[in-house]
Amino acid sequence: MRHIVGATRTPRDRWIEEGLRALAAGGPDTVRVEALAKKLGVTKGGFYGSFADRDALLRAMLDTWERESIDEVLDRVEREGGDPRTKIQRAGVLTFSSDRLLPIDLAIRDWARRDEAVAERLRRVDNRRMTLLRELIGTFCSDPDEIEARSLLAFCLAIGEHFLAADHADRTRAQVLAHAADLLLNRSHKDDSH
Repeated sequence: MRHIVGATRTPRDRWIEEGLRALAAGGPDTVRVEALAKKLGVTKGGFYGSFADRDALLRAMLDTWERESIDEVLDRVEREGGDPRTKIQRAGVLTFSSDRLLPIDLAIRDWARRDEAVAERLRRVDNRRMTLLRELIGTFCSDPDEIEARSLLAFCLAIGEHFLAADHADRTRAQVLAHAADLLLNRSHKDDSH
Protein backbone atom coordinates (compact mmCIF):
# COMPACT_ATOMS: atom_id res chain seq x y z
CA MET A 1 0.00 0.00 0.00
CA ARG A 2 1.28 3.44 -0.92
CA HIS A 3 1.37 6.15 1.72
CA ILE A 4 0.29 9.64 0.86
CA VAL A 5 3.00 12.16 1.64
CA GLY A 6 2.03 14.27 4.63
CA ALA A 7 -0.71 11.90 5.80
CA THR A 8 -0.43 11.08 9.50
CA ARG A 9 -2.05 8.24 11.34
CA THR A 10 -3.77 8.93 14.63
CA PRO A 11 -1.52 7.33 17.25
CA ARG A 12 -2.82 4.17 18.90
CA ASP A 13 -2.52 5.78 22.34
CA ARG A 14 -4.93 8.55 21.35
CA TRP A 15 -7.59 5.98 20.44
CA ILE A 16 -7.05 4.22 23.77
CA GLU A 17 -7.17 7.47 25.71
CA GLU A 18 -10.36 8.61 24.01
CA GLY A 19 -11.84 5.15 24.56
CA LEU A 20 -11.04 5.35 28.28
CA ARG A 21 -12.69 8.79 28.45
CA ALA A 22 -15.82 7.40 26.80
CA LEU A 23 -15.81 4.36 29.10
CA ALA A 24 -15.50 6.54 32.21
CA ALA A 25 -18.28 8.86 31.03
CA GLY A 26 -20.80 6.32 29.80
CA GLY A 27 -19.66 2.72 30.08
CA PRO A 28 -18.46 0.26 27.44
CA ASP A 29 -21.44 0.76 25.12
CA THR A 30 -20.29 4.34 24.48
CA VAL A 31 -16.91 3.13 23.21
CA ARG A 32 -17.77 3.21 19.50
CA VAL A 33 -15.23 3.64 16.71
CA GLU A 34 -17.26 6.26 14.85
CA ALA A 35 -17.88 8.34 17.99
CA LEU A 36 -14.21 8.15 18.98
CA ALA A 37 -13.11 9.18 15.48
CA LYS A 38 -15.43 12.18 15.67
CA LYS A 39 -14.00 13.19 19.06
CA LEU A 40 -10.49 12.84 17.70
CA GLY A 41 -11.39 14.79 14.55
CA VAL A 42 -10.34 11.98 12.22
CA THR A 43 -12.00 9.40 10.03
CA LYS A 44 -12.71 5.97 11.43
CA GLY A 45 -10.62 4.34 8.72
CA GLY A 46 -7.45 5.18 10.65
CA PHE A 47 -8.69 3.13 13.56
CA TYR A 48 -8.10 -0.10 11.64
CA GLY A 49 -4.44 0.77 11.18
CA SER A 50 -4.05 0.42 14.94
CA PHE A 51 -6.69 -2.15 15.92
CA ALA A 52 -8.18 -5.21 14.27
CA ASP A 53 -11.61 -4.39 15.69
CA ARG A 54 -13.46 -2.78 18.60
CA ASP A 55 -12.70 -5.76 20.87
CA ALA A 56 -8.98 -5.20 20.33
CA LEU A 57 -9.43 -1.58 21.42
CA LEU A 58 -11.37 -2.65 24.52
CA ARG A 59 -8.58 -5.10 25.46
CA ALA A 60 -5.95 -2.39 24.94
CA MET A 61 -7.99 -0.03 27.14
CA LEU A 62 -8.11 -2.66 29.90
CA ASP A 63 -4.35 -3.23 29.52
CA THR A 64 -3.74 0.51 29.90
CA TRP A 65 -6.02 0.75 32.95
CA GLU A 66 -4.34 -2.24 34.57
CA ARG A 67 -0.84 -0.88 33.92
CA GLU A 68 -1.70 2.60 35.20
CA SER A 69 -3.75 1.54 38.21
CA ILE A 70 -1.43 -1.21 39.40
CA ASP A 71 2.08 -1.13 37.94
CA GLU A 72 2.46 2.63 37.75
CA VAL A 73 0.79 3.23 41.13
CA LEU A 74 2.98 0.60 42.82
CA ASP A 75 6.11 1.99 41.16
CA ARG A 76 5.28 5.50 42.35
CA VAL A 77 4.44 4.33 45.88
CA GLU A 78 7.80 2.56 46.14
CA ARG A 79 9.73 5.40 44.51
CA GLU A 80 8.26 8.02 46.86
CA GLY A 81 8.85 5.80 49.90
CA GLY A 82 7.64 6.39 53.42
CA ASP A 83 6.37 4.13 56.15
CA PRO A 84 3.77 1.42 55.39
CA ARG A 85 0.84 3.60 56.47
CA THR A 86 1.97 6.39 54.16
CA LYS A 87 2.33 3.91 51.30
CA ILE A 88 -1.20 2.57 51.85
CA GLN A 89 -2.65 6.06 51.88
CA ARG A 90 -0.66 7.13 48.81
CA ALA A 91 -1.78 4.06 46.82
CA GLY A 92 -5.40 4.78 47.75
CA VAL A 93 -5.17 8.44 46.83
CA LEU A 94 -3.44 7.73 43.52
CA THR A 95 -6.05 5.14 42.58
CA PHE A 96 -9.35 6.18 44.14
CA SER A 97 -9.05 9.96 44.40
CA SER A 98 -7.66 10.48 40.94
CA ASP A 99 -9.75 12.40 38.43
CA ARG A 100 -8.38 10.02 35.81
CA LEU A 101 -8.26 6.56 37.39
CA LEU A 102 -11.31 6.67 39.67
CA PRO A 103 -13.96 7.14 36.95
CA ILE A 104 -12.33 4.44 34.83
CA ASP A 105 -12.13 2.06 37.79
CA LEU A 106 -15.79 2.60 38.68
CA ALA A 107 -16.86 2.10 35.04
CA ILE A 108 -14.85 -1.13 34.85
CA ARG A 109 -16.49 -2.39 38.07
CA ASP A 110 -19.90 -1.79 36.51
CA TRP A 111 -18.83 -3.40 33.22
CA ALA A 112 -17.48 -6.45 35.09
CA ARG A 113 -21.00 -7.19 36.34
CA ARG A 114 -22.00 -8.04 32.76
CA ASP A 115 -18.80 -9.39 31.20
CA GLU A 116 -16.92 -12.36 32.65
CA ALA A 117 -13.62 -11.53 30.92
CA VAL A 118 -13.70 -8.03 32.42
CA ALA A 119 -14.67 -9.52 35.79
CA GLU A 120 -11.62 -11.79 35.63
CA ARG A 121 -9.38 -8.81 34.82
CA LEU A 122 -10.88 -6.83 37.70
CA ARG A 123 -10.36 -9.81 40.03
CA ARG A 124 -6.68 -9.93 39.07
CA VAL A 125 -6.26 -6.19 39.68
CA ASP A 126 -8.15 -6.29 42.99
CA ASN A 127 -6.11 -9.30 44.12
CA ARG A 128 -2.89 -7.38 43.50
CA ARG A 129 -4.29 -4.43 45.45
CA MET A 130 -5.28 -6.72 48.34
CA THR A 131 -1.82 -8.30 48.31
CA LEU A 132 -0.27 -4.86 48.76
CA LEU A 133 -2.66 -4.03 51.61
CA ARG A 134 -1.94 -7.35 53.35
CA GLU A 135 1.82 -6.84 53.07
CA LEU A 136 1.76 -3.27 54.35
CA ILE A 137 -0.81 -3.82 57.11
CA GLY A 138 1.17 -6.90 58.14
CA THR A 139 4.06 -4.62 59.09
CA PHE A 140 2.10 -3.21 62.05
CA CYS A 141 -0.43 -5.98 62.70
CA SER A 142 0.51 -9.62 63.33
CA ASP A 143 -2.87 -11.40 63.49
CA PRO A 144 -3.63 -12.89 60.02
CA ASP A 145 -7.39 -12.59 60.53
CA GLU A 146 -7.06 -8.94 61.52
CA ILE A 147 -4.75 -8.24 58.59
CA GLU A 148 -7.34 -9.70 56.21
CA ALA A 149 -10.20 -7.81 57.85
CA ARG A 150 -8.34 -4.47 57.88
CA SER A 151 -7.31 -4.99 54.24
CA LEU A 152 -10.89 -5.71 53.21
CA LEU A 153 -12.27 -2.78 55.18
CA ALA A 154 -9.67 -0.39 53.77
CA PHE A 155 -10.42 -1.51 50.22
CA CYS A 156 -14.18 -1.36 50.71
CA LEU A 157 -13.86 2.12 52.20
CA ALA A 158 -11.77 3.33 49.25
CA ILE A 159 -14.32 2.11 46.71
CA GLY A 160 -17.59 2.28 48.60
CA GLU A 161 -17.34 5.82 49.87
CA HIS A 162 -17.88 7.02 46.29
CA PHE A 163 -21.34 5.43 46.31
CA LEU A 164 -22.44 6.57 49.75
CA ALA A 165 -24.78 9.56 49.89
CA ALA A 166 -25.18 9.71 53.68
CA ASP A 167 -24.56 12.81 55.76
CA HIS A 168 -22.33 12.74 58.84
CA ALA A 169 -24.12 15.12 61.25
CA ASP A 170 -21.68 17.85 62.21
CA ARG A 171 -18.68 16.17 60.53
CA THR A 172 -17.54 16.46 56.95
CA ARG A 173 -17.01 13.38 54.80
CA ALA A 174 -13.29 14.19 54.76
CA GLN A 175 -13.18 14.19 58.58
CA VAL A 176 -14.98 10.86 58.81
CA LEU A 177 -12.75 9.31 56.13
CA ALA A 178 -9.62 10.54 57.89
CA HIS A 179 -10.84 9.08 61.19
CA ALA A 180 -11.72 5.77 59.50
CA ALA A 181 -8.25 5.62 57.95
CA ASP A 182 -6.69 6.28 61.36
CA LEU A 183 -8.68 3.39 62.84
CA LEU A 184 -7.83 0.99 60.00
CA LEU A 185 -4.16 1.95 59.98
CA ASN A 186 -3.90 1.88 63.78
CA ARG A 187 -2.79 5.53 64.01
CA SER A 188 -3.51 7.94 66.82
CA HIS A 189 -6.40 10.23 65.94
CA LYS A 190 -5.36 13.69 64.84
CA ASP A 191 -8.56 15.37 66.01
CA ASP A 192 -10.37 13.89 68.99
CA SER A 193 -12.77 16.84 69.34
CA HIS A 194 -15.68 14.86 67.81
